[in-house]
Amino acid sequence: MKLTRFRTLAVISLMAAFFIPLTLSATPAELQAGMPMTGPSEPAMASFDRIIPELMRKYQVPGGAVAVMKDGRLVMARGYGFGDREARQPVETDSLFRIASLSKAITSATILRLVEEGRLTLDSRAFQILNNLRPPAGARVDRRIYEITIRNLLQHSGGWDRDKSFDPMFRSDEIAQTLGVPAPAKPDDIIRYMMGQPLQFAPGTKYAYSNFGYCILGRIIEKITGQNYETYVRSSTLAPAGITCMRIGHTLPRERAPNEVRYYGYPGIGLAKSVFPGQQQEVPWPYGGWYIEAMDSHGGWIASAIDLLRFIDEVDGRGNHRQFLRKPTIETMVAHPAPPLWVNSDNWYGMGWQVRPVNPGENWWHTGSLDGTSTLMVRAYNGLAWVALFNSRPKNSDGFAGELDSSMWKAVGEVTRWPDINLFDRFHGCGR
Repeated sequence: MKLTRFRTLAVISLMAAFFIPLTLSATPAELQAGMPMTGPSEPAMASFDRIIPELMRKYQVPGGAVAVMKDGRLVMARGYGFGDREARQPVETDSLFRIASLSKAITSATILRLVEEGRLTLDSRAFQILNNLRPPAGARVDRRIYEITIRNLLQHSGGWDRDKSFDPMFRSDEIAQTLGVPAPAKPDDIIRYMMGQPLQFAPGTKYAYSNFGYCILGRIIEKITGQNYETYVRSSTLAPAGITCMRIGHTLPRERAPNEVRYYGYPGIGLAKSVFPGQQQEVPWPYGGWYIEAMDSHGGWIASAIDLLRFIDEVDGRGNHRQFLRKPTIETMVAHPAPPLWVNSDNWYGMGWQVRPVNPGENWWHTGSLDGTSTLMVRAYNGLAWVALFNSRPKNSDGFAGELDSSMWKAVGEVTRWPDINLFDRFHGCGR
């Protein structure tokens, strides 16, 4: 797997979970003709208005939203380019985007809160909790799956290696057909199917990024709480931080949420066979090439950049009086996993976050990638945090992700005076 170093000090390919094409595209001429910008303009943050549009033009990205927080205060929220190119609608500061794998941090925080409440432990066996799920009839079960713990799932060490096998979250048709269930396959169907597949390594002995592992964590949340994953997370994790607009996205364009952007890609990519039965015409990849509803707990959320900063503030706890997670839990969340994971590495994947120690403190971050989506969120050691969301994944997705990270650090580095403002109060509710 090709690796790219982040200035956030990450290895971004560990997070680049999705590499499937899409069709719609922005044209260089349109991007060069002018880029709308929305949101409060703050002279002290002018570096972002120069650097981010330059990056978007280079990679032909139609639209994006960037927000920055300093010591718990929202000091910048800007929309760049077009959220809907055809309708010439600009990205608003609170536009909703598919956030892809940034969703994993949300699932992790919810699981860790359940651990704090004593409703499960990090060493609980996942498939003992999910004892309602059964492998397909006649399947040969790898008995090691019953050794997989919550900790293994959070740290991507459950035993699945998609580079040596496959990612079941993108095999909806095959799984539904094998099980004889309606397509597209739902999370429980995917888990049942995978219970009949072999592991690639013993649980806890290796790191291998796994969307499927976080799919299981979503079902753990449902089993423990007795509620639907989205319903429970919105009420227990997001609402306490004042977040009301985040939700699980929908695949079909007619089900696009109010204030949600459209998703675009680079020219000449082609179409996909739809995962929805009975649809003969091929579709753009982000609108039926896969099923985002089944990705809920590993890649299914839609959110604004502003609300993701509210989430970071809630989990981090440095800039507010809320303490969603206790300090020892936060320390566990970002701690170096026990050997043999990440031995001799100066950064690691903790529980829902990539982590690198920086004296004093640590940087936490996560990236996300789907057809039509590129995302980044960073909690820096120095009281700063930022989120950048875009409605395209360029052809050179690794190059864009690496330059996005370095561009954000560059823009931050050019700020000589942080505005004495807090824009959070300006953005409440969904839409305007």
